[in-house]
Amino acid sequence: MPVLSLSKIAMAFGERTLFEDMSFEVESRDKVGLIGRNGVGKTTLFKIICGELEPTAGVVATERGLNVGYMEQHACSAEGRTIYEELESVFSDLTEMEKEIEKLNEAVSKGNGDLSDLIAKQTELIERFERDGGLTYKSRTRSALLGLGFREAEFGMPTSALSGGQRSKLSLLKLLLSGSDLLLLDEPTNHLDIASVAWLESFLRDFKGAILIISHDRYFLDAVTNKTVEIEHGRSTTYKGAYSEFIKKKQAQEKALESKYQNDMKEIKRIEGIIEQQKRWNRERNIRMAESKQKEVDRIKAQLVEPDSELENIRMRFEPRHESGNDVLIAKNLSKAFGDKKLFKSVDLHIVKGERVFILGDNGCGKTTLFRILNGKLRSDSGEYTYGSMVDIGYFDQMQENLNLNNTAIDEIWNTYPQMTETRVRSSLAAFLFKGDEVYKPLSAMSGGERARISLLKLMLGGFNLLLLDEPTNHLDASSREALEDTLKGYEGTLVIISHDRYFINKLADRVLVLGKDGVTEYLGNYDNYLERITAQTSPIEEKTEVKKEKPLNDWQLKKQRQSEERKRKTQLTRTEAEIEELEAKSEELQTELAKEEVQSDYEKLMSLTAELKTAQTRLEELYDLWAELQTEE
Repeated sequence: MPVLSLSKIAMAFGERTLFEDMSFEVESRDKVGLIGRNGVGKTTLFKIICGELEPTAGVVATERGLNVGYMEQHACSAEGRTIYEELESVFSDLTEMEKEIEKLNEAVSKGNGDLSDLIAKQTELIERFERDGGLTYKSRTRSALLGLGFREAEFGMPTSALSGGQRSKLSLLKLLLSGSDLLLLDEPTNHLDIASVAWLESFLRDFKGAILIISHDRYFLDAVTNKTVEIEHGRSTTYKGAYSEFIKKKQAQEKALESKYQNDMKEIKRIEGIIEQQKRWNRERNIRMAESKQKEVDRIKAQLVEPDSELENIRMRFEPRHESGNDVLIAKNLSKAFGDKKLFKSVDLHIVKGERVFILGDNGCGKTTLFRILNGKLRSDSGEYTYGSMVDIGYFDQMQENLNLNNTAIDEIWNTYPQMTETRVRSSLAAFLFKGDEVYKPLSAMSGGERARISLLKLMLGGFNLLLLDEPTNHLDASSREALEDTLKGYEGTLVIISHDRYFINKLADRVLVLGKDGVTEYLGNYDNYLERITAQTSPIEEKTEVKKEKPLNDWQLKKQRQSEERKRKTQLTRTEAEIEELEAKSEELQTELAKEEVQSDYEKLMSLTAELKTAQTRLEELYDLWAELQTEE
């Protein structure tokens, strides 16, 4: 039985309709990813489920007694508590019981009142305390704080001294420990480093209740969810499986739907040609034939499903103005500290032309500081760095300090590139989904995602051959992230990227550099390869020694293996596309044969061709699935 059921939910604000047919169910142990472009109404839907907003139409039904937890309901209090006290306040019932047990213990030891009655109350309260988790709530509080990156030395810090990101993490922890049966999580991985996200994934996988998650972190969705609900064109569609499975199924479904629609339209056109011909002959037999064929056309049209119009995506292409030298960046012995806080030392880098290098590390380890040093915005305490010949640097600042918020979209681009014509500026903005009057929207009124698109457009127009990108996928929805991935895969320059987006890292990385206090540690390959290596390093010492000894060989084999797998994938993709083309042509021929009068009057021939067509269409569906799978592996 579902704990949450939405039936035909609609929501409109004035003349603007967000959605009009939102229907899906969440079972008691479901972990559901709620996805869709920015602005489709995901957060609004959460507010409807919580009762904060009333839908325009439809019904939200929940299981009787269901305890729904939403992050906004667990914001940090303004009461001057410490970090530890704030999180422990989630267990206020247990702390009150603990105090009551202490009073009863004291009363029993002093013999105050009816002893048998006191002991009975004491026993009952202790049993309830233990049953509700009283013996572990302190350790759960401590481990949760450590898991999301709070150091033990910070437990006594007042909540008023926390940064916005730290307050968000504490609010998330309060929600996770709140005892809710259904958790509503809105972008829970924001402000979290990779280690903290890994802890959160583990917690949510072990969570006994249901979870509904809004997230653009595709790797996170793959790790946690078992069902995906997509909001598109004002409706919801439910898919079994996590994000990657959803992508495969959606691509195959769209391909099959498009193919069937095209075939149906061809059949309608063919039959309408027969009808027109029969009408021209205008004999009684011809008129009856035309009427019969018209019924056939009406039947096909009645079940005709027109594919949804494509949602427009960002169109971007990064093209360097000229080629750099082979050595792009060399840094030696870089270090940086702010007062007593030492961020890093002994940082050595050697980046060559065409590499895609990702820099990882815990929050606060100095990744952005390192970028600011390399971009000339900050001086290092020691060491030096040099750029190679003909290197043009483009920098994406995650804080978006390179944007003038007083500018409109068109002014921000035009002021940066005054040589461009107005037509070209507006065309460039249109490619990044700023059209019509939207080009006059001030940056101060834009969302984080819209500002990120402006920053990316400025980078694209610069023609740089080295891109330093600091968290470029932050604030972007899934389709925009995929558009960025696709264009960067074809980029002929050099990439150095700071990112916590593991899906993004997996698609692009040649090398992963992990920044720590004592420098950088290098791992060849993408995020999954890095994960395998650090997992191997936590194995027994004998295995660690063996892995270390064979490191150059393993890295070389890994690179060759990836190249071999990519060649095999491309070969299989080419063969699959060729077979699809061949079968589509065969299906058309069979449908043409089936439409012939002499075939329709020959029962055996009709059955034989119908069976052959069904076999071809079944094989086509299998090939569409395989094609979608091979495309997502790219």
